[in-house]
Amino acid sequence: MIGQQQEREQPERPEKARRRSVEVVAFLAGFLATLAFFAFFPGLPHVIDWGAIIVSVLVGALARRVCRR
Repeated sequence: MIGQQQEREQPERPEKARRRSVEVVAFLAGFLATLAFFAFFPGLPHVIDWGAIIVSVLVGALARRVCRR
């Protein structure tokens, strides 16, 4: 029980924190790039709807997962 409390109190190791920040940046890059595609690509209606948002979140999650490996 005491060992578990000490593990929770210890700050994250620097490499773990760095990996986390890289994953967040990868997610945001994928998300924003996909939203920009739907907003500015010629021939598409220039409307951000729920479908575009869902696809953007999925692409962001995919980018984060690729970054993990």
